[in-house]
Amino acid sequence: MSQPRMKLSHLLKRFLPYYRKYRGEMVFDLFCALMTTACEIIFPLIVRAITNQAVEDYTAITAGWVLKLGGVYLLLRIIDAAANYFMQYWGHVTGTKLETDMRTDLFAHLQQLSFSYYNSTKVGQIMARITSDLFDVTEFAHHCPEEILIALVKITASFVILVGVNVPLTLMVFALMPFMFIGTRYFRRKMRDAFKETRHQVGEINAQVEDSLLGIRVVKSFANEEIEKAKFGTGNQTFFRCKKKRYLYMAGFGTVTRFFDGLMYIVVVVAGALFLAAGKITVGDYTAYLLYITTLLNSVRRIVDFTEQFQNGMTGVERFCEIMDAPVEIHDNPGAVDLGKDVQGEIVFEHVGFHYSDDTAHEVLSNVDLHVRPGQNVALVGPSGAGKTTLCNLIPRFYDVTSGRITVDGKDIQGLTLHSLRNAIGMVQQEVYLFSGSVKENIAYGKPGATDEEIILAAKRAGAHEFIVRLPNGYDTYIGERGVKLSGGQKQRLSIARVFLKNPPILILDEATSALDNESELLVQKSLEELAKGRTTFTIAHRLTTIRNADVIWVLTEKGIEEMGTHDELIRKGGIYASLYSMYSGKAA
Repeated sequence: MSQPRMKLSHLLKRFLPYYRKYRGEMVFDLFCALMTTACEIIFPLIVRAITNQAVEDYTAITAGWVLKLGGVYLLLRIIDAAANYFMQYWGHVTGTKLETDMRTDLFAHLQQLSFSYYNSTKVGQIMARITSDLFDVTEFAHHCPEEILIALVKITASFVILVGVNVPLTLMVFALMPFMFIGTRYFRRKMRDAFKETRHQVGEINAQVEDSLLGIRVVKSFANEEIEKAKFGTGNQTFFRCKKKRYLYMAGFGTVTRFFDGLMYIVVVVAGALFLAAGKITVGDYTAYLLYITTLLNSVRRIVDFTEQFQNGMTGVERFCEIMDAPVEIHDNPGAVDLGKDVQGEIVFEHVGFHYSDDTAHEVLSNVDLHVRPGQNVALVGPSGAGKTTLCNLIPRFYDVTSGRITVDGKDIQGLTLHSLRNAIGMVQQEVYLFSGSVKENIAYGKPGATDEEIILAAKRAGAHEFIVRLPNGYDTYIGERGVKLSGGQKQRLSIARVFLKNPPILILDEATSALDNESELLVQKSLEELAKGRTTFTIAHRLTTIRNADVIWVLTEKGIEEMGTHDELIRKGGIYASLYSMYSGKAA
């Protein structure tokens, strides 16, 4: 659902500071806008002078005088062309700079947002806001000041000049303008709502397309192409209805302005002709009046045309602000310090409780007290949904505890900088994510700037070197989006190689070998055991044979940690772990 509409004044207050860096460029851009406007304002004065002279005494019109006026106008046209070039090129470049700054800020903020934000926000919506929404801001950013200035100058200049020609006629024309603005107010507000609704639906379509295409293998395996087409068709029709509503209000807005536009022309033509017949204005004045009214109404039309761009831009700014206003739940607290380089890896849970922010009634963890010694290998087992992954995610502060505290080497993790804390922790997660790029780039993600020798060594320790060298371009092989060109086992070994390269003092292995075949599992398990020596290691596993050598096994259920001990101790106890191990062994047999 889209969020409530923000006030225009609030949006402008948030947007205007982005001009600060480029105020010099914007001032020159506006100066050029004034130059282009001057040409249009002066032209009717030249026509008026020639017409009046022709009526009074056409013999006074000499070639020198006409050429002089023509030369002045030609000079203005040259200035106009140069000024227009700057407006068209550099004005757009300046707008793009603002867009780039906003996109940079938006992406940086997205990097700071916690998992809880992404749990409830579609990636397609985010992509729409960071791309197409901000592109509209580019157009709005430089056209808005230009169009406002040009319209103000033209309307003011036209009013002053027209008053000098005929006060009653000018007042009659300008008296109609407030009624036009009142008539369009309703449609302006409705247009903004419709623009925002359309933008939201663009994000929904992006999200639906992304979901379908990323799951294309599942779609095809179930032969559900028609279902996906139907889902897309529903979203596409909703988008159509949104745009239809948007164009309805745009048409109403345009119709109101067009009606008053014609009404003002009628007033000028009819009333002006009557004043001309009564001798209250000259032919030249009447001609100039018609030209200035054309200039005035062109300005009004430009404002009307710009209204759509303005609403698009304001909608983009509003959707930008909605993300920027999303709170950064996990951040460096005031006075946060670095964990330091000599990390021992002692981890203590003191009365830790946790629940997700959108489900306060359900405690995932409650009153957990644990002590992990430096270098200890801890395994977590238990049924799905018991909180094993959540418990491990609290250590690097992917989520913050809702009660109690966690310490690393005696330091409360909420008093540590996130960078130093997470830099000391290596994770191999159950769901492997590889970036679009080469094998080498994906492994090097564990240690930016690593040498080729370090990358190859990490791959060997992860059991990945042999299959990598058989790839078409070895370590430089492009693996496709999300590693689509690799098997599940190959992707898992690359993710493990990243952690080998990072070489952290604390390891979290969340089903690290779950996607491997038996042969690869044995190979990687040996490497993981070697890596775990002297390091604090948390291993979440359903394959209980992989944790038999753990220093301590925690059995976690919905009631909390119900059992704790070595493999042999828990087997002798004959409790939950023994039952789970018996079931696993039975399946294995």
